[in-house]
Amino acid sequence: MSNIEEKLWAYIDGTCTPQEHDEIAHQIVQDEQLRLQYEELLRLHQEFGQLELDEPPMAFTYNVMETIRAEAALKPLKASINARVIRFISVFFILTIVALLIIIVGSLGTSQSAPGNLPTLNISFQNTISQHLNGVFLKCFVLFDVVVALFLTDTWLRRRKRAVESV
Repeated sequence: MSNIEEKLWAYIDGTCTPQEHDEIAHQIVQDEQLRLQYEELLRLHQEFGQLELDEPPMAFTYNVMETIRAEAALKPLKASINARVIRFISVFFILTIVALLIIIVGSLGTSQSAPGNLPTLNISFQNTISQHLNGVFLKCFVLFDVVVALFLTDTWLRRRKRAVESV
């Protein structure tokens, strides 16, 4: 397509600037060959306007949406829960509860008041808590938390890297 033909199409479509519009109109009036080309393009433009556009069948949209829905159903959910993570969390809490129960039962003291009487339990929770929450216990607890956090961060980063590589 030549430059003049592009200008004529812009003139016919009305997409040119007012200055270009006046310039092209002046050239059409003065140049006979340009006027003939303009009239031919104008007839072609009118024929294009009279053509009926093909419309897709009524079920086209439905078929496309069903295809998309079927493809989406085949893909696994990205937010699926990993069963190993759930098991790990469950085991952690169960072990924590068992450890606390062992500490509490171990710290219970019994005393005999009289030879024929039943023993009584001396429960001193403040003493038990302060006994077991010393510096070594807290350091071990924090160390364990840091190791678990590093493990979970490493797992998350590896999954993210695999996801980026697969795309």
